[in-house]
Amino acid sequence: MRLLLAEDEEMMAEAVTAYLEYHGHRTDWVQDGPSAFHAARSGTYDCLILDVMMPGMDGFEVLRALRGRGDSTPAIFLTAKAEISDKLEGFRAGGDDYLTKPFSLEELLARLNALALRGRVLKADEILFADLVLDRNACLLKAGEKSCTLSHRELRLMAFLMLNPHMYFSADALLDRVWGIDAEVEQGTVWVHISYLRKKMEALGTRAVIVSKRNIGYALEEAP
Repeated sequence: MRLLLAEDEEMMAEAVTAYLEYHGHRTDWVQDGPSAFHAARSGTYDCLILDVMMPGMDGFEVLRALRGRGDSTPAIFLTAKAEISDKLEGFRAGGDDYLTKPFSLEELLARLNALALRGRVLKADEILFADLVLDRNACLLKAGEKSCTLSHRELRLMAFLMLNPHMYFSADALLDRVWGIDAEVEQGTVWVHISYLRKKMEALGTRAVIVSKRNIGYALEEAP
């Protein structure tokens, strides 16, 4: 991967850069917000690693400016702030993930690998999981010779679950990621759409299932 690291703490930046390059990832390091913005605009990166508190522009401002120009490069925020409000601001700015300092370098690398893979898959017309194929251009969900049409919202929900298999998401998390954090909808809306998808998947006879755990959330799994 080619990565952009925007971090004004020199010791942390050197440690992160050395670790990522040891694992074979080219890492460009900048120390302030404006430099991060210009580097991201001029380079082709697989992921952006943005510290929130930086001189000139903070990480949120940098990513808002990039998203406003149509840049969809996956981005992860690094910050000492652990409040829910700060995390929500990061997602509103267009962030894909959020890592609170102090963090392990192993976890950072794992999250970057997942984001890079997701970014490559998002460019594809089809998403695959188990025997399911999601055709995003035709809004079709297919398994074997069978297919069914999905609504726009079902398509977005199914795509999110297929890109994040085996991971549990609460109704609130799905509302934020699929409907949008400012959408005025209730948790019951998620349950209704999950129910619709389950019925369509059952009709297809797929091995994939949407499972739920009380007080935890929903996940896409493959039946044994």
